[in-house]
Amino acid sequence: MALSSLQSGKIAVYIQEYQDKPGALLPLMHAIQDDLGFVPEESYKPISKAYNLSVAEIHGFVTFYHHFRTHLPGKNILQICRAESCQAMGSEDLENYCQEKLGIDYHQTTKDNSITLEPVYCLGNCACSPAIMINQDVVGRVTPEKIDQIIKKARES
Repeated sequence: MALSSLQSGKIAVYIQEYQDKPGALLPLMHAIQDDLGFVPEESYKPISKAYNLSVAEIHGFVTFYHHFRTHLPGKNILQICRAESCQAMGSEDLENYCQEKLGIDYHQTTKDNSITLEPVYCLGNCACSPAIMINQDVVGRVTPEKIDQIIKKARES
């Protein structure tokens, strides 16, 4: 996928904005993803050049952190917590239920582009396990019935 000139321009601005700051790579990637919705692989080369790192190092950095996406997500992002507390309270069954209901696996988007499914490794909502996050909203004590309502609402939005 080729970057649009607008995307390339935004990435160049962020590269320049963070270039001289210590530990700049993490906030740079956050800025790019917050703006574009993902960190395009086509951005690795200009980032590597500006930060004197190899393209492989940039790729390794982006893929190391589960938060970063390399493809444009769907309209809604559904994250299922996979931390210990949520697993103890049934998140694995919830994962399987969501994957079957949506017809996708983690890091994939539904055919209608309405939902991208992603794992997350703690939402800080352990007392209300299992927990999910839909876009910016954390929801606890999630059941299949509750997830059905969340998915329905996401598809209607």
